[in-house]
Amino acid sequence: MLEVEAKYAVGDLESVRAGLDRKEVRMERRQQERDVYYNAPHRDFGETDEALRVRYDDTGVTVTYKGPKIRVGSAKAREEFNLAIADGETLEGILSRLGFRRAATVSKMREFYEMGDMTVTLDDVEGLGTFAEIEILTEENKEDAADRIGAIAKELGVDGPPIYTSYLEMLLSKQQ
Repeated sequence: MLEVEAKYAVGDLESVRAGLDRKEVRMERRQQERDVYYNAPHRDFGETDEALRVRYDDTGVTVTYKGPKIRVGSAKAREEFNLAIADGETLEGILSRLGFRRAATVSKMREFYEMGDMTVTLDDVEGLGTFAEIEILTEENKEDAADRIGAIAKELGVDGPPIYTSYLEMLLSKQQ
């Protein structure tokens, strides 16, 4: 499965909410997320453009692997695998004992809006600011997904260049 998404810095989340209201799209849920990222002992995920994340949110705990980014038009795509787990602290203990090192923690408040096969999230990321992400999960047609994402961004009044770096990369660059 490929995750095709575009992320935009948004100074005013209320204007994007208004664009969603005009399309009669309502918020599905709002939740706090804490993402703990790990780096592997046998390769540097920063160099290979991969990510290993343990996400804690209101629905539980999920471990996610993300493959290297692929540019698709004005969006990016990544292979993504997710697995719900019962106990995040135990998983983190196992990762630590296997030599994986914590890279950083990203905390955010996230609002979810579903539009058919498309998800729009409005994020308030601790230490980084506010963002809108538009995402489609697909097995093929990544170019079509990228075009649809760009069209929805315009309809919602989201302007400015898409951001291709992850929240993790943005946070780590601020710490240097």
